[in-house]
Amino acid sequence: MADLAGDKPFLQFTNVKKTYDHKHLVVKDFNLDVAKGEFITLLGPSGSGKTTCLMMLAGFEDVTSGEILINGRPVTSIAPYQRNIGMVFQQYALFPHMTLRENLAYPLKIRKQPKDVIRAKVDEYLSLVELLDFGNRFPGQLSGGQRQLVALARALIFAPDIVLMDEPLGALDKKLREQMQFEIKRLHEQLGFTVIYVTHDQTEALTMSDRIAVFNNGIVQQCAPPHVLYERPTNLFVADFIGESNKLTGVIESVGDEHVQVRLDDGGLVQVLKANCTEVG
Repeated sequence: MADLAGDKPFLQFTNVKKTYDHKHLVVKDFNLDVAKGEFITLLGPSGSGKTTCLMMLAGFEDVTSGEILINGRPVTSIAPYQRNIGMVFQQYALFPHMTLRENLAYPLKIRKQPKDVIRAKVDEYLSLVELLDFGNRFPGQLSGGQRQLVALARALIFAPDIVLMDEPLGALDKKLREQMQFEIKRLHEQLGFTVIYVTHDQTEALTMSDRIAVFNNGIVQQCAPPHVLYERPTNLFVADFIGESNKLTGVIESVGDEHVQVRLDDGGLVQVLKANCTEVG
């Protein structure tokens, strides 16, 4: 998917590989084009390579081979703090000895913003996450959801090019997770920032994403909008990983424009969508 404002993608992973021991590839060949303002989720089981891709983009892991470009600029040899990337982690990563105002002001202070600009920005972003009245509280005085909203506001306040989220809702209970999914989507739609989101939760990915890249064993099995993954999975792993599924084996007897006829092992005949089935037999 190209940048909505032009032909070139805003973020590109090109033939990216990663190994820690020079024998086994954790990420085998990662290619992805992301449009500016897109919400992309990297979805897969633990150890599938999705978080490693996020860390390489952030600059916390070296790229073994391949290239990562942001707005046409290669970043693989650039220090993390020079990439203009915001990050939100599962464990909030807020400074416990600072108030909410001080936490939000911190990334602006280290960028040497004027005091009046910092004050106005902090007010703006506390209002955005509906915590303006809580500005003088410390993180320990907030609920888990409120702390995650502050962490998100701090990641956004310096106008990063991309926001990376690594299992940001993993520490929250089910009800709070659902509320936070809504809040993150609200802020994304309101501010239009580009998101790379890592999770192993299928429902979370299907609810929030413009597109989902499904990982397994260091390889992207399929990258598509949620409804395409659900209705037209490219292989058995994707079909099994996305949503609830029943697996029935059989042989294709005829192929139409949109459907195929399949003779099941028990002799029954069923009609199914022609997703990845093209030949009789």
